[in-house]
Amino acid sequence: MQVSGRGAVDPFIVMDVVEAARRAENAGRHIIHMEVGQPSTGLPTQAREAVATALGAGPLGYTVSLGLPELRHKIAGLYEKWYGLQIDPSRVVVTSGASGAFVLAFSALFDNDARVAMALPGYPSYRQILKAMGLKSVGIKAAAENGFQPRPAEIEPDIDGLIVASPSNPTGTTLSRPDLAALIAHCRAHDITFISDEIYHGLHYDTPATSALAICDDVVVINSFSKYFSMTGWRVGWMVVPPGLVRTVERLAQNMFICAPHVAQVAALAAMDCVDECEANLAIYAKNRQIVGAGLKAAGLPDFAPPDGAFYYYVDVSQLTDDALQLSRDLLEHAGIAATPGLDFDPHRGATFLRFSYAGSTDDMHEGMRRLAAFTKGRLG
Repeated sequence: MQVSGRGAVDPFIVMDVVEAARRAENAGRHIIHMEVGQPSTGLPTQAREAVATALGAGPLGYTVSLGLPELRHKIAGLYEKWYGLQIDPSRVVVTSGASGAFVLAFSALFDNDARVAMALPGYPSYRQILKAMGLKSVGIKAAAENGFQPRPAEIEPDIDGLIVASPSNPTGTTLSRPDLAALIAHCRAHDITFISDEIYHGLHYDTPATSALAICDDVVVINSFSKYFSMTGWRVGWMVVPPGLVRTVERLAQNMFICAPHVAQVAALAAMDCVDECEANLAIYAKNRQIVGAGLKAAGLPDFAPPDGAFYYYVDVSQLTDDALQLSRDLLEHAGIAATPGLDFDPHRGATFLRFSYAGSTDDMHEGMRRLAAFTKGRLG
């Protein structure tokens, strides 16, 4: 049997860490989960009730490929509520998670061998999806002093696209409005397609993140119900595209996915009304952010770009190791802490970084920092 080179993508290391943590828990150990980027909270209460009602009302079959019209209208309304923007609902495409949105966007925007740039460290699936689709990823070695966010001068010539995430995974840092505007202006001047990953919008601790749509309409914006609305496993996201791209994306969605799961769209529609519950979750993350930030410093690991949003710290552990993968194994074995090696996010410099997620319970964050301090004691000279 022939095997396609498209499948020769790197593993998503965090999922290997999740599996190792599961095995440890099955052996009876208490593991502090700081590896996986998902809320510890579940589907909001009102959304659970809406799903139960819908399941009892009859079959949930295919929806139209662009998504339930009422959900698309509600998403458009979110842009007015969060950013003061008037977005035509016809530009909103409901997708099978943000991952499905990236597949649709890359398919609609780029031909084979197109070169698409992104900051490193950055979300690893950008690179792997591009590779699987016959496209080329170009990493930008973003500087720590810039919050690991890209700058126009760092973008190589002859780039076809740029992906920007603000807040970022793994760093939690955001681009200021002027810095985001400068990147978009650079892309427009050099005919570079701009894709804005806004999956962590809503999860901010001081100033809300700026949507790329507040600066320019000629961009593709991708978002998801996974993070702010606590719906990771439901696999429903969305994208906002320029009017001229809607039909292209629709045709691709019809053939690739048919539609996002109907039941997940029902849940998403109701979740958007659960503002109080979502904001209560955000308050927990804000408290956890303080606990983990202080705990990292107390453990002798003070080198990180302060996160403005999301729920991550991306920590320089070079004083402990030049092999973060082995360090993550040691942390799990000796301290019962699951954390993600930086190699997931930066194949060049990630061997001396760990990502810690603080999306878990506050009690677990306290315990995790206690364990971390005990682990690093004696290891730091």
